Amino acid sequence: MNVIFRLIFVLLCLSASSSRAGEGARLADAFEREVAVKLNVPESAQARYAFMLDAALKGGAFSASQYLILVDRNSNVQALFIYFLDLPAARLHFIGASPVSTGKPGQFDYFFTPTGVFAHTLENLDYRAEGTFNKNGIRGLGLKGIRVFDFGWAMAERGWDGGGRGQMRLLMHATDPDFLEPYLGVARSKGCVRIPATLNVFIDRYGLLDADYLQALENGEKMWMLRADRTPTAWPGRYLIIIDSASRERPDWAPLPGKRRAHKP
Repeated sequence: MNVIFRLIFVLLCLSASSSRAGEGARLADAFEREVAVKLNVPESAQARYAFMLDAALKGGAFSASQYLILVDRNSNVQALFIYFLDLPAARLHFIGASPVSTGKPGQFDYFFTPTGVFAHTLENLDYRAEGTFNKNGIRGLGLKGIRVFDFGWAMAERGWDGGGRGQMRLLMHATDPDFLEPYLGVARSKGCVRIPATLNVFIDRYGLLDADYLQALENGEKMWMLRADRTPTAWPGRYLIIIDSASRERPDWAPLPGKRRAHKP
């Protein structure tokens, strides 16, 4: 009888592993279809960033498979990567990558985007952009209704007045689609992580960072900031990991914005 139970357990584990692998492949296909601004990252670079992601997560306790978002703030890279952490196999599956903009020092109130592991929790609730224009005619958070992911206050290096450490609000959000999104791939923000609008919608619709939000929804709380048309993954995560790869050259797969547009079909 024990042999039968062990066999059933093994079969269940294999089924769960197959289901997780299928989920990762499904999201990778959806990323390819739905995200308009993408980076064609070669497998060697995918593996290298998976290694850096794993190093950044050392010491973290993960009890379930989940999606993770990695950002390389290096000025020669400026890219976001989505990985699926498959447990208990402890494998990182690459889903897709897009250009971003992180903090550009040199002006008052402009920070270097902080590095570290940042949890997306209910302590700092997300909200939706109003789509209003600032005094320069820019929609800083993107089109009306697009989600602003709030990671709370973070200590970061000031990019003005001799540097030093200070507090900044760490957000991940879309930006003006006409004037600023075409420049994703170079550091231009005040410290937040700017991402393409279609990537924002992708992360939002599939709930890649919504583990806490979806749990609260199941508990009967009203999470007004969640999309009505959401189709959340069965393995939502909650972590944004920001690193600096110290790259001294710009890789071919992360071209400058002008070159990226020139090569766009």
